[in-house]
Amino acid sequence: MCKALLKIKVAACQVMTTEDIEFSKNRVISFLEIAAAQQVDLVLFPEATLSGYSNRAEFWATARPEAFEAAERDIAAACKRLKLAAVVGSAFQGPGGWINGLAVFEKDGRLIGRYGKTFLGGDSWCTNFAARIPLIKVAGANVCFLICRDVRYPELVRLPAAMGAEICLISSCESGLLAERKMNAYRAMAIARAFENGIYVVKANTPADPDNLRRQGSSHGKSCIVSPEGEVLREAGFFEECIISEEIRLGAAHGHTAKRTLIEKTVLNEWYREGLNHVERIAADDPGELH
Repeated sequence: MCKALLKIKVAACQVMTTEDIEFSKNRVISFLEIAAAQQVDLVLFPEATLSGYSNRAEFWATARPEAFEAAERDIAAACKRLKLAAVVGSAFQGPGGWINGLAVFEKDGRLIGRYGKTFLGGDSWCTNFAARIPLIKVAGANVCFLICRDVRYPELVRLPAAMGAEICLISSCESGLLAERKMNAYRAMAIARAFENGIYVVKANTPADPDNLRRQGSSHGKSCIVSPEGEVLREAGFFEECIISEEIRLGAAHGHTAKRTLIEKTVLNEWYREGLNHVERIAADDPGELH
């Protein structure tokens, strides 16, 4: 099918997270079942889906990579069974220690890539992942990634968008509702990353807990799907655990604004071109080295 006419159904899963990796893995699979019933092609989960957004030193002192790897194998098997691609917040070990990352699963169950959070916020348990920015083809779409605070650094989207990214997936566990002053900015940044690049944005954030607004692993919800023109196509509420989904036409992700940075002879032209060296394409049929 012509890429301009190709449609896929994308979804954001707004779900509360917990430190219980086995429990979290089972919840992911339950939501994958729901997404598959809705004929979703690609579903995104929040930051640290499997472990919760935890800075507890006691948790990370006893956490084992094998527990995350076992959970990922079960999620991969579910993706294969359901013929559904998924991006799940999962920690992994890098050269300097734990990485706050995303695991990218293709519809056939293969783990085809990883993204590690670039700009850390209050993540005292993990380190920056010194690798190139992945641009991964998954579920037929060219996809780039942000985790939470990364959204404040537009170049992490601009560079892959200039190379053909059609969707930016933002996986978050942002400040809770008590940080009321930040709410407008959080919403605006997801919209801006879509409009300023001419690509889709899918954002999955954790909800708020109505019984405990300070609960660890909770945020303020408002997961969303945004068009390349900056239109919010779907948006979740503050408190609900849910899946929001939308069928999108990949041809609408034109990326014109991002690609102009490589064409027009501005003072930034060479700077952007040099930046492309930090982006690595990973095709679904050629996973290469995992990141």
